[in-house]
Amino acid sequence: MKVLMLNGSPHAKGNTYTALHEMEQVFETEGITTEIVQVGNKDIRGCIACYSCMKNGQCTFDDIVNELAPKFEACDGLIAASPVYYASANATLIACLDRLFYSTQFDKTMKVGASVVTARRGGLSATFDELNKYFTICGMPVASSQYWNSVHGRTPGEASQDTEGLQTMRTLARNMSFLMKSIALGKEQYGLPEKESVKRTNFIR
Repeated sequence: MKVLMLNGSPHAKGNTYTALHEMEQVFETEGITTEIVQVGNKDIRGCIACYSCMKNGQCTFDDIVNELAPKFEACDGLIAASPVYYASANATLIACLDRLFYSTQFDKTMKVGASVVTARRGGLSATFDELNKYFTICGMPVASSQYWNSVHGRTPGEASQDTEGLQTMRTLARNMSFLMKSIALGKEQYGLPEKESVKRTNFIR
């Protein structure tokens, strides 16, 4: 099994990485492979609603988003991690997620998602909610922990002092591991949930 971890911080070894690395160690003991991909320092533009991905099967902007697409399809779980900017996620990560989720047409049902957020002080729960919406719109169960998935720290390294936050990360990794393994067993015995054809209702007709 594999977990794809997206680091939305512009700092490769900052507090967001500290949180992810804490989870990474737990996944290793659970026999789950991980890959941390740095996206927060990349040049990623936002979606322009051109819909070319519907015809071509990939985003018209051939950057890291298209590189992430096959990794996303192959993984059993996805973690989106970000520092908090004005009670919101890093705009670069949001641009990446917007395009990644929209341009990939494969079925994401029952891939497990988790969001992780870091901040000096506030805005954590708003950012946590923002990131979880990517998972809940496409049938991805959301892994939870003993608290909202957050770690505190401002300068690089400070997150290592947040013992409760790091424990939250370890618990999240264990819960996510259990959930992915349980879903794999369920798929073997029961398959995926039955899908209805999508009904879309527009407010303006």
